[in-house]
Amino acid sequence: MKRFLGPLIVLVLATVGAHWATLAYAPSIIMDRALTMLKNRGISEHAFTTPQRITPQTQAVVRSSPDLFYSLCRYDLSDPETVVDVTMARWPNYQSLSFFDGNTNNFATFRRQDASETVRLLGPGKKGVGISSPTARGVILIRRLAPTQEAFDEASQVAQDDACELVTP
Repeated sequence: MKRFLGPLIVLVLATVGAHWATLAYAPSIIMDRALTMLKNRGISEHAFTTPQRITPQTQAVVRSSPDLFYSLCRYDLSDPETVVDVTMARWPNYQSLSFFDGNTNNFATFRRQDASETVRLLGPGKKGVGISSPTARGVILIRRLAPTQEAFDEASQVAQDDACELVTP
């Protein structure tokens, strides 16, 4: 029995260590790959990009909805002197403005119907008027209810008034 105790302890430690490493590092690795993929697909940094309507043929993101219009903006607040000013234009139906950090965490969401929203995004650890991103890089996502092609086209027009701008205050 004693001769199995050493290998058993090593096995338990290796298992716990692998589990911890997965939980600690997987989210940032996943988001880094997602940001690279978004960049390669032409998703702008510090500007909203409106991809085509979701259909079975264009489905690239897991669980995206064909009833929603999506606007994406990658952000990078590595320069501590900068902030990102984000404006979600007025839309008569459901819409939300969501912020995701470099570890895939959704750290802020604003839901507005028939109203606009303007938010200042601050860098990690910065204090001031606005919300502070836990990481320097991430993604901002606007979702609008647009279940028909006509509504999607209208949302596309409204999205032209959305803004995601890197500024030096």
